[in-house]
Amino acid sequence: MASGKAVDAVFRVDPPPAAKKLRELYYSSHYIHSHIAHFYALAAPDFVMGPDADPAVRNILGVVGKVGLETGAAVIKHRAMAQEIQALLAGKATHPVWTLPGGVSKGLSREEAGRVQKVADSQVEFARFSLQIFNDVVLANSGYVDIILSDAYRLETSYMGLVDSANRVNFYDGSVRIVGPDGVETGRYRAPEYLEHVAEHVEPWSYLKFPYLRKTGWTGFREGRDSGIYQAAPLARLNAADGMATPLAQEACEKMYATLGGRPVHAVLAQHWARLVELLYAAERLRELAHDPEITSDEIRIIPREVPREGVGIVEAPRGTLTHHYVTDERGIVLKANLIVGTTNNNAPIYMAIKKAATAAIRPGVEITRGLLNLVEMAFRAYDPCFSCATHALTGDLPLKVLVFDAWGDLVRELT
Repeated sequence: MASGKAVDAVFRVDPPPAAKKLRELYYSSHYIHSHIAHFYALAAPDFVMGPDADPAVRNILGVVGKVGLETGAAVIKHRAMAQEIQALLAGKATHPVWTLPGGVSKGLSREEAGRVQKVADSQVEFARFSLQIFNDVVLANSGYVDIILSDAYRLETSYMGLVDSANRVNFYDGSVRIVGPDGVETGRYRAPEYLEHVAEHVEPWSYLKFPYLRKTGWTGFREGRDSGIYQAAPLARLNAADGMATPLAQEACEKMYATLGGRPVHAVLAQHWARLVELLYAAERLRELAHDPEITSDEIRIIPREVPREGVGIVEAPRGTLTHHYVTDERGIVLKANLIVGTTNNNAPIYMAIKKAATAAIRPGVEITRGLLNLVEMAFRAYDPCFSCATHALTGDLPLKVLVFDAWGDLVRELT
């Protein structure tokens, strides 16, 4: 989606309304399958099974065993249906070549729109069911709520996310809005202006860059209003907006903020709650688009006529704001490309969140157990589904050796 929007800009062509709606419909389905996978397979094990559970059961199979086979079947079914809609539109669910400069290569028939409508109705109910599970399993457990609200998982930074003209969350289009740790807007930009607002810092010990707010500047790995560090993930999107654009998601959003003390919320582990609010929004938006009469229009592409040169496209990837910037020659061959992806935006906050969790958990006299290390990993897993997947093995084993040194450099413990 980001690449498609960037190529539109390179060729200086604005897709017709039906093409934009089709892209957003596809993208809503993408959000549904991604958020289902992240919550149920990668986050739920920590809350349904518990952070101290045996790693051999702290996974999706353990979750299914705890919540029941019917729930497990519903998870698999709804994730599959979301990807079915993607394949229906774009030929395949992952890495499609469906977006073209000025539109898309295939439209949606009335019969196909009817299929999407039925899927969307089911997805809305499943998203509401998922929020109920979160309410019954997580919020009903005071121990889990204490963990979510603890200082160990509190990170006060600026936040970033795409919003529409009414400052409501939008995944596909809008302006990027930035708010400070107090929730007050500090910046806003359209895609071509991103370099005026975002810069990237380099550390010698990491291949991944550390984006920061250019106007504030890089002041190191620190929190607060005077820090240029920001977050760009589900919770950041909700913090950067004034609300959701669909009624049920707005209701769920209001409940989250009321429960956690008002906006903005600085609890890292609240990312999972925000992810479920977004799941409901994506399902509602999918339903709205499927019922839009224009969605079956044949006017799905405008052929470019301009000589290509340069363009920027921005969308909200499930894990954060995604920017693609291309410079081409007169034939459209890419000469330069710059990408700032969701996890890159969150690189500094991820390091900071891990350090905070580790500092709170690992203390003199406290035995370092698997459960304790998992509490540190929970800060890591809140942001990125790929990172989360990399730290959940069905067997509970990872090819990892942890060496613990004291302040004098002496080895005090080895874990494998």
